[in-house]
Parts: sequence; structure tokens; C-alpha cells
Amino acid sequence: MPVDFDFRWAAIIVSGIIGFIAIAIMFGASMFISSRRRSEIKLTSYECGIEAAPFRWSQINIRYYIFAILFLIFDVEAVFLFPWAVIFIGNKIAFYAMLIFLAVLGFAILYGWRKGVLQWSK
Repeated sequence: MPVDFDFRWAAIIVSGIIGFIAIAIMFGASMFISSRRRSEIKLTSYECGIEAAPFRWSQINIRYYIFAILFLIFDVEAVFLFPWAVIFIGNKIAFYAMLIFLAVLGFAILYGWRKGVLQWSK
């Protein structure tokens, strides 16, 4: 076993203990500093200064949710493409792995397009 191995684990354990102590101090300070007076107004939901209204049922189109998920997926794709282009420019295995990744994402966007997911309204 290398000599540095124990030192690395000790650093991880010490940082974990320091993190735990910092969290405990923050929770303790929050409990000590916070107000103890309870009232009905404090227990209501905050809605930008507007008095809370009773729940009303409303229908939300699922298309907005799917559109947002597709945006996140392809936004994350862009995050993977930049380091790939810089670091793996000469590595053929990484190049083909990224081509497979792009093919799967291309298939996903074509599938969503054919299903009509990308149309904002019908």
C-alpha cells in the first residue's frame, strides 16, 4: 500500500468532519437566532405578497414539460461536446464513442420531432 494512500483518506475524513461540524453549527445558529412566535399568517404559503387563494384545479399541457426535458437533455449534450472537442481531438476511440453518443441523441430528436413533441401548439 502506498504511503500517500493513508494521507489521502485522512484528508477526506478530516474534510468530512469539518463539513459535518459546519452544518451542525449552521443548524444550531438557525435554531438559536430564529423567531419563536407562531401565527396563522406565518404558516400560510408565500405567493409574492398576494393573499393565498384556495386551490383551484387547472389543466397543464404535458407538452411544456416534455419540451423542457428535451431542452435540458440537449443542453447537457453541449456540455459534453466542448471538452470532447478540446481534449480528445487525436483519440480515435473517444471520437467514435462521441459519434455513437451523438447518433443516439440525433435519433432522440428525430423521434421527438416525428411524434410532434417539438410543436409548441396544435
